[in-house]
Amino acid sequence: MTPRALSKGASLDLPDPILKSIITLDIAKDPPIDERSPKNHQFNGLVDQISSPVRREIASRSSLGMKTPDNNDQTDVESGRLEKDREKATRSKRGFSLHNKAFLSGLAYCFSSCGMILVNKYVLSSYDFNAGISLMLYQNFVSVVIVSILSYLGVITTEPFTWRLIKVWLPVNIIFVGMLVTSMFSLKYINVAMVTVLKNVTNVITAVGEMYLFNKHHDNRVWAALFLMIVSAISGGFTDLTFHAIGYTWQFLNCFLTASYSLTLRRVMDTAKQVTKSGDLNEFSMVMLNNSLSLPLGILLMFVFNEVEYLSQTPLLRLPTFWLVITLSGFLGLAISFTSMWFLHQTGATTYSLVGSLNKIPLSVAGILLFHVPTSLENSASIFFGLLAGVMFARAKMR
Repeated sequence: MTPRALSKGASLDLPDPILKSIITLDIAKDPPIDERSPKNHQFNGLVDQISSPVRREIASRSSLGMKTPDNNDQTDVESGRLEKDREKATRSKRGFSLHNKAFLSGLAYCFSSCGMILVNKYVLSSYDFNAGISLMLYQNFVSVVIVSILSYLGVITTEPFTWRLIKVWLPVNIIFVGMLVTSMFSLKYINVAMVTVLKNVTNVITAVGEMYLFNKHHDNRVWAALFLMIVSAISGGFTDLTFHAIGYTWQFLNCFLTASYSLTLRRVMDTAKQVTKSGDLNEFSMVMLNNSLSLPLGILLMFVFNEVEYLSQTPLLRLPTFWLVITLSGFLGLAISFTSMWFLHQTGATTYSLVGSLNKIPLSVAGILLFHVPTSLENSASIFFGLLAGVMFARAKMR
C-alpha cells in the first residue's frame, strides 16, 4: 500500500509532501516495541495514527494530562525557590539599610562635630571672644528658629511640648548645657589637638558607666586600649607647650558630662516617648526640646558668669563678619545636635563615643595646621599615640 492509498483510506486530503512529513514524524516519535521487526511496527503505527485522527487526538491529550503533574511539581519548586530568593533579598536589603543608616549618621556626626569645634575655636581664640556661654546660647537660639520655621512650613514634624515631657527631659538637658559650656571654656585655653586627645577620657568613663549601669562587660582588648588612652592623655599634658591648668580642668569636667549625657540620653529617650501625645519622639523633636530648654538655663548662666557686662562693652558685636561666623556656628550647632541624636539612636553610647574618638584624627591635624599650634616632638608623639589608642579601641569594640 502506498502513502497515497493510506491517505485515501483515512479520508485525509493531504498532499504527498505533507503526508510524508507526518509519516516521518510519527515514526520518529514512537519507539519500536519489537526490535527484531521494526518495519512491521512502523507500518502498523502509520495505519493506526493516520486512519484514526480522533484516537490520535485522545492519545495526545492523555499524554499531556499525564505530564501535567510533573509540570506542576516543577512550577511549585521554582515558585518556592523564587520566594526564598525574594526573602533573602529582602533580608539583605534590610541589613544594608540598617548599616547604611548607621554609616550615614556617623559620617554626618563626624563632619558636623569637626566643623563645630574648628569654628568655635576660631571665634574664641582668633576673635578673642570671652563669652562662651553667650556663644552657646546664640547657637541654640539659631537652632530653635530654624527648626520652628521648618516645622511651620510642614517640612518636618515636631512633638508639642507638655509639662510631663519637659519634666522627663529636664535632667538630661541640664547635662547637655553643662557639656556645651565646659566645652567652650576648655577650648578657649587648650589647642584643638590636645582637646581631641583629652576627650579620650570620655570613652573610659562611658565604658565604666556601661558596666555599672547597664551590666555590660568589655573584654581585655577594650580595657587595654582605654589604658593607652589614659597614658596618652597624661603624657600629652606633660609635654604640652601651651599647657593651661584652668583649661585642663574644664576639659576633664567636660569628659565627665559628655559621658553622662551619652549614657542617660537613650534611657530618657525611651521614657520621653511614653509621655508624648503620639507615643513617639523623632530626632527633630528632640533637637527642638534640647535647644529650647537650654535657652533659659543659658540666660541664667550668662548672669552668673557676668557675661552681660562683657557683651555691652566688646566691639565684636558691631562687626558683620563676626555675626556671620557665629551664625554659621549656629547652623553647625543644629547639625551636631541632630546628627548626634540620630547617630546615638542608630547605634549606642559606646559606639557614639568610639566614632567621636576616631574623628579626632583629621580634627587634630586640621587644628594644628589652621591655628599654627607650637608643638614638640614629644607632644606630637603623645598626640599620635592617643589617636592610635582610639583606633585600637575601635577595633577592639568591633570584635
